[in-house]
Amino acid sequence: MNAVLFPLAIGPWQIALIVVIVLLLFGGKKIPELMRGLGSGIKEFKDASKEDKPEEDPNKIDKK
Repeated sequence: MNAVLFPLAIGPWQIALIVVIVLLLFGGKKIPELMRGLGSGIKEFKDASKEDKPEEDPNKIDKK
């Protein structure tokens, strides 16, 4: 199992490099706007997935 996850391991240097690249690409002022948009998108996705679940009636008997 560890052999499968090993290529996905991210160390502190890789995280620092990713942060530097993101700062260079987007700048410090744009990042909070991007994170706010990402958060609202995740919230909308969760809300939509909750609406799609059919509500089950506890008094309903499943006949097979």
